[in-house]
Amino acid sequence: MHASPAVANGTVYIGSWDSYLYALDAETGREKWRFKSGEDPVYHNQVGFQSSPAVSNGVVYVGCRDGHVYAIDANTGKKNWDYSTSQSWVNGTPAVRDGVVYVGTSDTFRFHALDAKTGRMLFVFDARSLIFGSAAIAGDLAYFGAFNGRLYAVDARSGKLAWEFKTDSSRKDPSKMLSADGVFDRMAPKFHNFLDMTLNLYRMFSVGAILSSPVVDHGTIYFGSTDGSLYAIH
Repeated sequence: MHASPAVANGTVYIGSWDSYLYALDAETGREKWRFKSGEDPVYHNQVGFQSSPAVSNGVVYVGCRDGHVYAIDANTGKKNWDYSTSQSWVNGTPAVRDGVVYVGTSDTFRFHALDAKTGRMLFVFDARSLIFGSAAIAGDLAYFGAFNGRLYAVDARSGKLAWEFKTDSSRKDPSKMLSADGVFDRMAPKFHNFLDMTLNLYRMFSVGAILSSPVVDHGTIYFGSTDGSLYAIH
């Protein structure tokens, strides 16, 4: 289990890499129900929950590495809807506010806003890079980070970019993983063996990638970066 649990109304909700989302009695640990997501018997890559659940109004919202966002009835474990992300991992915890679910994807580089009742897409924002963290919603804006070392602030209603902040390392771009306009080069990593994987992960992280989830408090946004810095910005 890589995800953190969510606790609501005496029930613990937790996803596992075995492809199941579990609902457990918080006092006894007794299983109430389990929800089955997709499997990947060939590569064992597009399977499992790395996203932590978010519980709102009796519904569990969770992303999955099988390329879906799920809305599940918190009491019964029955699926209300699922939203396909074109086989792209959903590793961040969904943020839910005012009937909208906000969540980012990895390979497709997209930040989605979905109708919480139906799963209908409201808008998509192209982040130009992988999104692993969760979004923070404050005021009229949604804040989230990406692998290209940028923190984005987008309008929570329209999905239009309000502003973006670049980490110190992304400005320098020593790893050549980004194009001139900050787009993550999906062809740059070459994972032929373990050494390739290690070196390319180092290059990816050296641009000051933001894998963490931002926190907003009293007009300040706090987030960590793989360049070793903790940032606080207005």
